[in-house]
Amino acid sequence: MSNPQNRRTAQTTMYLMKQIIVPVVSTIFLTHILFGILPCFAVDVTILDYGASVEAENNAAAIQKAIDDCAEQGGGTVHVPSGTFVTGSLVLRSHVTLNLHTQATLKGTTNHPADYPKRSFIFAEEIENAGIVGNGTIDGMGDHRNFQFGDGKGGRPHLVRFRRCRNMTVKEVTLKNSAAWTLNLFHCDGVTVRGIHLYSHGNHNNDGIDIDSKNVVISDCRIDCSDDAVCFKSSDPKFIVEHVVVSNCIIASNCNAIKFGTASFGGFRNIAVSNCVIRAASENNIHHWQEKLRVTAATTNISGIALEVVDGGTMDRIVISNISMQNIQTPIFIRLGSRTNQPGILKNVVISGVTATSESLMSSIISGIPEHFVENITLRDIILSSPGGGTKMDAERIVPENIKGYPENRMFGDSLPAYGLYVRHARNIVLDNVQCYSVTPDERPAFLFLDTENILRNNVPEKPAVP
Repeated sequence: MSNPQNRRTAQTTMYLMKQIIVPVVSTIFLTHILFGILPCFAVDVTILDYGASVEAENNAAAIQKAIDDCAEQGGGTVHVPSGTFVTGSLVLRSHVTLNLHTQATLKGTTNHPADYPKRSFIFAEEIENAGIVGNGTIDGMGDHRNFQFGDGKGGRPHLVRFRRCRNMTVKEVTLKNSAAWTLNLFHCDGVTVRGIHLYSHGNHNNDGIDIDSKNVVISDCRIDCSDDAVCFKSSDPKFIVEHVVVSNCIIASNCNAIKFGTASFGGFRNIAVSNCVIRAASENNIHHWQEKLRVTAATTNISGIALEVVDGGTMDRIVISNISMQNIQTPIFIRLGSRTNQPGILKNVVISGVTATSESLMSSIISGIPEHFVENITLRDIILSSPGGGTKMDAERIVPENIKGYPENRMFGDSLPAYGLYVRHARNIVLDNVQCYSVTPDERPAFLFLDTENILRNNVPEKPAVP
């Protein structure tokens, strides 16, 4: 027979559990769910259960219903199984992840603009904790004749666009053949992009990843596109693009590989780019630079690293390191200009560990404008190889200011009067172990400094030319 004292203790414990502990825990749990502190149980749905079919001409209604139902049940995962599903524009919802399985493809319709009311294939606005994952493909069909209108024309849809969202994810998917920009992050807070394969060469304005957001991590991606590949944009004077990390990517572009600008109204702050390789793009359907400029390779990136402030914004605390690049016209392009507003500020930039083989006479450049200097720039452990072939006329040419010009390496002509680095309207510039080589004879000096203050040179073999 059990001890009476033990029975009374057990009875007391059960009473406390039923009367106090269970109600309190239940109240706390329900309160957390109601106020969004804890998520409800996630659900899994498949688009097939909503009528999606590989034979349908447009699965948008079925897939959207699956996304909406998943969101209404508290969130979860919408599965896209293997197969090709044609669809128009889709809108993501909070707490919903779109999972494209291996060999699954969401293929855009070509009924433009009727099937793209949001001017996007996959669109999200003011949602949170959502994303796109999986080993499948999103194909925008951007090379179709229905999307061919020319540069900046036709209101063509972006492939994936997030606007003012929080805690978004894009992982491992293939994004291809956009009709305009491929992945656009606009005024978001907290985005992770990891392990994606991005390929867009079918249309004008085929940017890779456009970053106009904060608290963003981009890593382990392969980006191959016609227009700017990794492009930081600042379109609003009241919004600073900040706290961004880009690392471990392979980048190929027919325009700029890593670019800050052109839009630079608010500015860029506290950003790090590291451990990236830049190479020639796989296709060259639009930008045939060799036909227009003195370029020595058929397919080239315009600039490997382009830092531009031309709309009155501020660039501050930018670190770029461990970049290897080839098939580049201009390895480093740093420009403070004034195309729309009063000049902004470009300062506190460190670029280190760069090896670059260029294919043009448009050498690396750091340039402000009269009375508005680029300042506090450090170039460290840099090796720049140029093709050579510069003439005495190239060495003696007067470079135009072009204060309001569109910021691009060719804005000053198809050559600069130095084969390594041309610096103008700048102060507090540190060159530490910067080596410049010319493959063939070049009558230009390696370095040229004009209207500069406080140039510190350490372990720089070539003396600058003095005009």
